[in-house]
Amino acid sequence: MPSRTVFFLSDGTGITAETFGNAILNQFETDVRRVRLPFLDDVDKAHQAVRQINHTADIEGRRPLVFATIVNLDVLHVVKEQCKGMLLDMFGTFVEPLEVELGIKSNHRVGRFSDASKSKEYNERIEAINFSLMHDDGQSHLDLESSDVILVGVSRSGKTPTSLYLALQHGLKASNYPLIPEDFERRKLPPALVPHRKKLFGLTIAPERLAEIRNERRPHSRYASLENCRAEVSEAEAMMRREGIRWLSTTTKSIEEIATTILQEIRPERLAY
Repeated sequence: MPSRTVFFLSDGTGITAETFGNAILNQFETDVRRVRLPFLDDVDKAHQAVRQINHTADIEGRRPLVFATIVNLDVLHVVKEQCKGMLLDMFGTFVEPLEVELGIKSNHRVGRFSDASKSKEYNERIEAINFSLMHDDGQSHLDLESSDVILVGVSRSGKTPTSLYLALQHGLKASNYPLIPEDFERRKLPPALVPHRKKLFGLTIAPERLAEIRNERRPHSRYASLENCRAEVSEAEAMMRREGIRWLSTTTKSIEEIATTILQEIRPERLAY
């Protein structure tokens, strides 16, 4: 398949255009060159973007693909009228039919937050990120009861990236707590977790994959040995079964898949979008 240049245009950050565009492009076996053009918030910037797109079309001899989330109608007009690329106007595709169906006009807001400093949702999201960082890897037992979810599992099973994704993407206060050999010897959960059993969710991982990850951090150590990884994973899974903790394997799953499964199981009352 021939490669194409893909532009992501927005008068905001362009995150929506890029996320949606990449989700569509992933359905095709083709190599693409990605170009991000955010903050196109006036006509002059729109003309500059169009010149860049049209120059690419002339040089490559084929239309670039252009994913756009542009609210500013003057900017959008310039792109629509002058762009030589294949324009996929996502707001036009979805917002206009919804305006008709709902019988109301959209607010034409640029980006998720029109003024981050005044957005309750944005401030809660930042608070959730700070909370998750403070409660990463069992660093703090303070205020664990405020956690929306507490992830448990052996070291390097994916707890930290999943916690931060839940905080950043959904505004959840996600703590994570490591299960260590001392816990396995006692055959009990860490005491700090016992009062919050209903909020616990376990992550496990194939020992072979765990050994690979740990060897990147501490090569040729007992911590990273396959034998030790097998023992820790086995003990952790046995503990989660005994304690009735819901859990899943992160071995072949993306952060997005892990987070979605957790949300389906935990069903927190507070969830940001």
